[in-house]
Amino acid sequence: MLLDYIDILLEAPCYLLYLWMAGKFCKKYLGASKKNELLFVICAFCSWLLVNIVNMWYFVPHILYEILSHILFIGLVLLLFPAEWEKKILAVSMLMVAFRLVSNICDSFLCCLALFFLHTVKKIPNPVLSDWRFGVIGVVSICLAALAVYLMSKHLNSVFRGKPRKWYVMLAIPLLVIIAVFDVADWGACHGIMVRSGGNMGLYYDQIFSHTEFCVLAILSMLAAGFYVFGMNRIYLEQEKNSRYNSQIAVYKMLTEQYRQSERLRHDMKNHIIALSGLFQNKEWEKMGDYLKNMESGCLRAGEDMTGNKAVDALLYRKREQAERESIRWECDVHIPKACCINEFDLCVLFGNILDNALEACERLISSKIPCEENCEESGFVNIQAKAVKSCFLIEVKNSMDITEKYAVGTSNKERAQEHGIGLLNISDVVQRYNGVVNTEAENGIFVISILIPLTDAAHDIKEAV
Repeated sequence: MLLDYIDILLEAPCYLLYLWMAGKFCKKYLGASKKNELLFVICAFCSWLLVNIVNMWYFVPHILYEILSHILFIGLVLLLFPAEWEKKILAVSMLMVAFRLVSNICDSFLCCLALFFLHTVKKIPNPVLSDWRFGVIGVVSICLAALAVYLMSKHLNSVFRGKPRKWYVMLAIPLLVIIAVFDVADWGACHGIMVRSGGNMGLYYDQIFSHTEFCVLAILSMLAAGFYVFGMNRIYLEQEKNSRYNSQIAVYKMLTEQYRQSERLRHDMKNHIIALSGLFQNKEWEKMGDYLKNMESGCLRAGEDMTGNKAVDALLYRKREQAERESIRWECDVHIPKACCINEFDLCVLFGNILDNALEACERLISSKIPCEENCEESGFVNIQAKAVKSCFLIEVKNSMDITEKYAVGTSNKERAQEHGIGLLNISDVVQRYNGVVNTEAENGIFVISILIPLTDAAHDIKEAV
């Protein structure tokens, strides 16, 4: 009686390993407590055992067995993990595709090897694999599928971070189609539908051709799924980069125009003084106040954030105003060297993206904090330092951040996470264009980004310069 369940007994520990890896995958990208992760593994394993035992007792049609298994697995993920349902559908479709394709590739390849061994070494004309051999092959396949899920979980941070909901659904649909195709192919194999040699080469070659067909189909499907997922992610990031870059061009043009107006205002200062003197002598105080307000709105405050670059001055002025509105402490010491080879637009891209991320981190920290008592320290600060260091231009920005917030290059878990990742990509693009380096650190509630760019085109060792 026990031998009837030999396949289940052999595969159960390996499938439990796969479910443990799947639970880790879902916890990482969907978020869950340790309790829910453990509950998912236990429930999924029990449902797998139940479906397999029922299948052995009542000989459930294979297609119905597959559909029931999918429904139970998808239902557990939707029920036990707290992320948006669209993201959960994408996660579960990736897990199912990885398991199905890897196990099919391994099954088909190992079956071909076993048949080749029996035919060539054992000299069996038309070998047929026994149940225990199928069991061993199934064990190896499930173990490799678990390894595939483990490796896959390390490379999908940007896919699951900061995308709109419909994007996850659009990505999941082709993966679900691949699963449906393999369900139908497995159903056909269970009903004796095979790739045949034309009837002249025997059962051995018919089996070899069929397993080879499944193996090639699974490999092509895996490549298609991988190219689709990572290709769509790359296209999305490029589109966001272009969109943000275009908005930065508009901001840069606005800053340039603002400085032109400021220069014209300074040039006409003599005329303004004459006009103000006339209003003063006639005691037209209200008109004089309106005149002064118009001058103030058209001209930057003199003597603040004078960096040596007018566009950067205008940008820092705007960001400082934003910091003051949000009660964020602002510390700025920026000096753009005359020998700086970075053009004005790229300088604005660097400072703009860095300060946008810094101010947003401070705003999230302030909004998440419990109201402070009277003598508590300020919860948000931004510190900007930029200067020439030997033959390089150094930019270093420090800002406070939520100590519970996780950070990885190109990703973020904030509400508008896609903008954070795109901003860092834009920074990296500019720095690479000028043969510079970027370093980021996040520790003890402080985020630090450091940029080092050569001041000349001549090649030199940046690390040695520091």
